[in-house]
Amino acid sequence: MEYQKKSYHMEAVCGSAHYQIAAYWSRVLNKPAIKAYQASRRGIVLTANYTATQKGVKTGLALWQAKSACPDLVVVPPRMELYLQFSSMLREIYGEYTDLVEPYGCDEAWLDVTGSTALKGDEKKIADEIRSRVKKELGITVSIGITWNKIFAKLGSDYKKPDAITQFHKENYQSIVWNLPAANLLYVGRSTRTMLNRYGIKTIGKIATSDPDFLERLFGKMGLVLYSFANGWDDSPVAPEGYAAPIKSIGNSTTTPRDLATNLNP
Repeated sequence: MEYQKKSYHMEAVCGSAHYQIAAYWSRVLNKPAIKAYQASRRGIVLTANYTATQKGVKTGLALWQAKSACPDLVVVPPRMELYLQFSSMLREIYGEYTDLVEPYGCDEAWLDVTGSTALKGDEKKIADEIRSRVKKELGITVSIGITWNKIFAKLGSDYKKPDAITQFHKENYQSIVWNLPAANLLYVGRSTRTMLNRYGIKTIGKIATSDPDFLERLFGKMGLVLYSFANGWDDSPVAPEGYAAPIKSIGNSTTTPRDLATNLNP
C-alpha cells in the first residue's frame, strides 16, 4: 500500500470575505466591503470581499478607483491585533489534531495529519470536525484543501469558498487542477503570468505538460519549480512555526572595493 502524506491547507474565512476573521465584520457581510486605510484618497485596497469583487473591486486598486466602480463600498480599516488573536485561537484548535502546523500568513496554515488518522479518523472526518468546531467555537469558517502535497492543498482551499472542503486525489487532480488558471499556482505572480501568457501557457495543465528545459530558459530554476508544482511533485514537509532547516554549509566571503584582476576603481 502506498504511503501518502495527508496535507491540509486551511484558510480562515468569515461570511463572504476570506479576510473577515472577526465579528466586527458581521454588519457588512452582505455589503461590498474592502479592507483599506482611508487616510488619503491615494490609499489602496488591501483586500476585497466576494460581494465587492463581483462589482469589479480588486486588491491593489486605488481607493478612488474602487469607489468609482462601487459607490456603496464599505471601507473598514485593518485590525491586525484582532486578526492575530483569531489566528492564535485557530492554531490552538489545529494543535489538537496535529503538532505539524505550518503558518502561512495570519489566517492560513498547512497541517500534516498523517499521524492522527489512527486516533481521529480519516482525513475527511478530521477536516469536517475542524470546520465544525471553528464555526461553532470562533464564529468564523475555514475553507480546507485535502491532498498529498502542500501546493495542491493550497489550491484546494482556494477552489471553493467559503466554508468548504475540497479533496484532490492522484486519480482526479489532472481533471480539476490542470484546468485551473496558471495564475492560481503558488508563486505565479503578475510578471510570471504575463510571460506564460506570451507563450500560450494559460493553465496549470499547460505548465505541467510544457518542456521543462523551455521553462528553465524562461525563468531559471524557478521554471523547474513551477513544472514540479504543476505536476504535484512537491515533497516539502509541513514545517511547524519556529522550525529551522539544518545548516548544510557555511560560507565566508568578502566583496573587495575594486576589481582585483584589473585594479579598476568602482
